[in-house]
Amino acid sequence: MTKGESRNWGFLPDKEICMSNKLLDTGYVITEVEDSQALDAIRNEIAELASEYLGISDSKASLFLNQFHDSVSVTELNQIRLHLIRKINAKPWFREKYFSLAPKALAALIGNELAMQRSVNLSIQLPRDDSSLLPVHADTWSGDSPFELVLWVPLVDCYETKSMFILPPSCSEVLHDRFFEYQNKSSEDLYRAIESLVEWIEIPYGKVLIFNQSLPHGNRVNDQDETRWSMNCRFKSLFSPYGDKKFGEFFVPTTIRAATHIGINYRYPTNKGNA
Repeated sequence: MTKGESRNWGFLPDKEICMSNKLLDTGYVITEVEDSQALDAIRNEIAELASEYLGISDSKASLFLNQFHDSVSVTELNQIRLHLIRKINAKPWFREKYFSLAPKALAALIGNELAMQRSVNLSIQLPRDDSSLLPVHADTWSGDSPFELVLWVPLVDCYETKSMFILPPSCSEVLHDRFFEYQNKSSEDLYRAIESLVEWIEIPYGKVLIFNQSLPHGNRVNDQDETRWSMNCRFKSLFSPYGDKKFGEFFVPTTIRAATHIGINYRYPTNKGNA
């Protein structure tokens, strides 16, 4: 479906139709965080855990995170990142607060009965570090369901190469039709072919990004003088098709309605007596 083409949205309200058209036309939606206190709590906790790990006194969270490269080396970065992922996901309040950042937007774009990735990911990209790159890819190329969307949350202002790029839907369709041309080439070859077509996402702290993970996306060397921090988590409709990442293993429910509980627990009457 091309940009501007009429779509049947049923009885959706105008605001949700506008947001949905934006997602389909551009591949992403940027919206204000719906719970700013939850976002601040997550950022502060990440900063506190990182400073605790390094044994240093944590200053203002935004300054500490942006200048994180002054406190760590490239060689220890991934170990710290994995430590922070384990610690923050172990917090009993964390996943609910992460979901609270955009529940209305997620409901508008996916539905109101949702499954959420069990563990939220954390990305840290130091300035001019080429060891933490995420080459161009689409999650569906490696088995993810096309029914998933990603909630991507910046913990600092993200812009230019201190952010991520995405290939717009119209360009992605063309790439898919010619994908066989790259079967013996590298991801770098693929990026060079689409470099002039990708869009770099500019998103400040306090907003969230919801994007179509079946579109090619990734990052490059961060040429800015600040460290990039972002978190990401997949969401999908509870009853939409799953890919290689299954319900109960990778995905767990976040919102389940009464009718679903009724349906799951329903038992037809028996025709057999007790005799």
